[in-house]
Amino acid sequence: MTREEVFQPAEQRYRVAERLQRLNDLGFDVGEVELVTSAEGARLRVDTRVAEPGQNRRELFRLTGLEVQENQARRLLNDIRTFRAWLEQRSGRPVSDTVAGHRWLAEVFQPVVDAIPDSLAGRLEPAEVFHEVLEHRWFLSEKAGRDVGTTAATQSYLETVLPATPEELTTPSAIADRVTEGRPDMRTGR
Repeated sequence: MTREEVFQPAEQRYRVAERLQRLNDLGFDVGEVELVTSAEGARLRVDTRVAEPGQNRRELFRLTGLEVQENQARRLLNDIRTFRAWLEQRSGRPVSDTVAGHRWLAEVFQPVVDAIPDSLAGRLEPAEVFHEVLEHRWFLSEKAGRDVGTTAATQSYLETVLPATPEELTTPSAIADRVTEGRPDMRTGR
């Protein structure tokens, strides 16, 4: 759980995401992520913590203004922490949570949301699309044996995964039609 790992730059992002996900699966949240560059590669140090219910949602909202479910918040916070560690590694100096959160929102999250074509907009909430892009990036990177990057993962996701999401279950007008017809909203059960 607390061991340090060394990654090569080409595998760094997806391997860090994999490590953080393993910790989450064990019931731990990630407190701090540090990447220290050495001749061997990037050395990863992770501090774990036990979080209160709703803590991840509150922290993500504080840093970005995004309101999401707890598991989405955990995944997005992990990505922010990885991004922050990368910023610190690149600049050689500490980066505050607030700065990392604002930069991540503008440089990582928003470009993914902006890439959603109008024909697919509204199928899923933007935070859910981003959450799924992170998952898709991990699978693609694992298959490639290197980090494929968020841009390539987004393009692949928007071409292959999001179009397969049934429009009739997700668009606001379809949900309103089901409620008007007395059929339950699949998201809320009402």
